[in-house]
Amino acid sequence: MSVHPSKAMVLAAGLGTRMRPLTDRMPKPMVPVAGKPLLDHVLDKLADAGVGEAVVNVHYLPDQIIDHVTGRASPRITISDERDAVLGTGGGVVKALPLLGDAPFFHLNADTLWIDGAQPNLARLAAAFDPARMDILLLMAPTAGSIGYGGSGDYAMQPDGTLRRRKEHEVVPFVYAGVAILSPAIFAGSPQGEFALTKLFDRAGEQGRLRGLRLDGLWMHVGTPDAVAAADKAFLASAA
Repeated sequence: MSVHPSKAMVLAAGLGTRMRPLTDRMPKPMVPVAGKPLLDHVLDKLADAGVGEAVVNVHYLPDQIIDHVTGRASPRITISDERDAVLGTGGGVVKALPLLGDAPFFHLNADTLWIDGAQPNLARLAAAFDPARMDILLLMAPTAGSIGYGGSGDYAMQPDGTLRRRKEHEVVPFVYAGVAILSPAIFAGSPQGEFALTKLFDRAGEQGRLRGLRLDGLWMHVGTPDAVAAADKAFLASAA
């Protein structure tokens, strides 16, 4: 049985240090690509997927993000304010859990950027998420052919979606695209304060409750100012 999430968490609290000087005066989610801020690319895709509510966390230059999303109707935005404490990718979600409810939810990095293939990837994730078999479903981009990514990958993936984390000195074909569906149950017993979400990915993997879905389309890793230009170019090409 698949689940269609009605809520989403968007991580927008990062410092964006690798994007300097673009992020000296603006938070990374507000950096424009193809004519609109990274954050709007994510929120527009959530709206298209029928998500009614999104929680956006803020820390660095938070007022710019808060001002930008104020009045947005679809999805409705709730701010999770982390300006007083750095909570990391895991701690940020724990703080926002009361706003997210008990059902599985979409989880996206505000700076993730992709062009959908034949079917929207958020709809594909929702159709593939089976709460009987998994607690976490990650959208996985092939490292070959992705724009702006030069790393060694994050996971190897079996045909059934089972993921195995990359070992040291190993090169694997898939990178986590910054888009997932998470069951709130994985946060039971999580520490207060700062911790990384990857700890919960690893635990779900050990329990056989972690799966991946190959992205259909083109993923862009917008980590540096140079990558912004490459992403702009890819969007122009896709619209041609």
